[in-house]
Amino acid sequence: MDIATIIGLIIGFFGVIAGFVLEGGHISALFGLAPALIVILGTLGATVVGMPLKELRKFPQWIKIAFTEQSFGEEDAYYTLVHFSEKARREGLLSLEDELDTIENKFTRQGMQLIIDGTDPEVTKSILESNIAVMENRHRVGINFFESAGGYSPTLGIIGTVMGLVHVLGNLTDPENLSVSIAGAFLATLYGVCFANLIYLPIATKLKFKNEKEVQIMQMILDGILSIQAGENPLILKEKLKTHIGYTPEEKAPEENP
Repeated sequence: MDIATIIGLIIGFFGVIAGFVLEGGHISALFGLAPALIVILGTLGATVVGMPLKELRKFPQWIKIAFTEQSFGEEDAYYTLVHFSEKARREGLLSLEDELDTIENKFTRQGMQLIIDGTDPEVTKSILESNIAVMENRHRVGINFFESAGGYSPTLGIIGTVMGLVHVLGNLTDPENLSVSIAGAFLATLYGVCFANLIYLPIATKLKFKNEKEVQIMQMILDGILSIQAGENPLILKEKLKTHIGYTPEEKAPEENP
């Protein structure tokens, strides 16, 4: 579970509700079924219109990514690349084939297979960069979904408020309930803005962050593979990998084991 996502949602909604109560409002006044239906279903419908059905089937996966803590395996990739670099330096590139099946990361394994097969460095780089681009495009679909929802939600809230005011103005014969009806009408705007800024857009930002992190690690692996193929010194490889993750596991180890 991604605790940061959960904590952020709790803090956001708590702040809004607590502020409302401190101003003298009652929590019960914040709940309305009709405004919620207009905003939630209206936003969902508008967002779905702009996306193909086969992509929408990935919605549970997007939610899982946003709410699940993920390990991007930067340290495993680092140690794997360093090990293969040292082995290739001692025994040659063909010696790496013996341990190819031990690599769990598919991207790393594919890159290693390319250099073992003697693929031209430019071709190797092109193939791996294409894989990164394909992954980014795949992730972009989920990000666009929540960004679109964040854009539609406030507008649907305004539509819900206008609909509520139309209803209010059509029933001015009941002045006793006029203020309550107007307050209820503005709930739709509240829902639209809150859902957009506390749910949809933050989830889009979280998906974007995780996408960028995964791309960063894949770029690190790409640089490592090209370095191994070029026969560079393992020490140089370590410095290249460090530029991507900001540290080397060897530097971090003493801090974790004082």
